[in-house]
Amino acid sequence: MINQNNILSNDELDEIDQQIISALQRDGREPFAQIAERLGVSPGMIRIRYNRLVEKGILRVVAITNPLQMGFKMMALIGIKTEGKQLLEIARQIAALDEVIYLILVSGSYDIFTEIICRDQSDMLRFLTDRLYKIEGIRESESFIHLKIIKEVYF
Repeated sequence: MINQNNILSNDELDEIDQQIISALQRDGREPFAQIAERLGVSPGMIRIRYNRLVEKGILRVVAITNPLQMGFKMMALIGIKTEGKQLLEIARQIAALDEVIYLILVSGSYDIFTEIICRDQSDMLRFLTDRLYKIEGIRESESFIHLKIIKEVYF
């Protein structure tokens, strides 16, 4: 049983927080009462902890879709090299494109990695030529087509 009187400072995650996060990673709709019963604490404590985790930006429960089951047949990771002084503006413009589902700034050979979803090869070609390559400051890109997702974790 976990001690319900354990109060956290704002910067700590204790065992209860970790267990709440783990439970919601498995099933974001699991009732607080079930989580509380498993942890040996009250549902009210779970609700308070959950709200604190959400308010601090540590936790967000969302629906995750499978693009391949929704009519998107092409997924790709694109490495992008940019003009350095325009990096943040270029990233902002790329992030605004509908096909973009993930974008990170990185160090190394590329400046940006972005993941996109497209309906098919023609849609991807339109994305590259009519949208991505029209953004000023993109020097070069390389596309890596997803063949099969072997592991996908949302931490």
